[in-house]
Amino acid sequence: MTEHAKGPFDVKLAPAALAFDDSDDGAARGRMSLDKHYHGDLEAASKGEMLTAMTGTQGSAGYVAIEKVVGTLGGRHGTFALQHFATMTRGAPRLEIIVVPDSGTGDLAGLGGTMKIVIAEGGKHFYEFEYHLDEPA
Repeated sequence: MTEHAKGPFDVKLAPAALAFDDSDDGAARGRMSLDKHYHGDLEAASKGEMLTAMTGTQGSAGYVAIEKVVGTLGGRHGTFALQHFATMTRGAPRLEIIVVPDSGTGDLAGLGGTMKIVIAEGGKHFYEFEYHLDEPA
């Protein structure tokens, strides 16, 4: 059975050093640490890392990220990991965020699902999370 969670979240991004420098190829890369606090149906904190690539074409870029979430979802306490895959093609965005399979622990063992991020006017961030709990493997 699919369940739904939603609410606001706060995020802090901080630049981090790249493992190697290849800046002479025309693409700008970056690495950021993530520090998030989710509120609403998901009361949790997360830490993660993001890798970015900007191209020479305005409005085209991409990022991948992994974050570990610790908290309570629908009254169940545990941890899980989220995987982000995002691209922007000349201004057209595409974002997929999924629960890493079998990453749930505690009461969240067997968690699966997808998350959407909504950025409202003024820059406030919100999440919409469709999830399910299966029997853990």
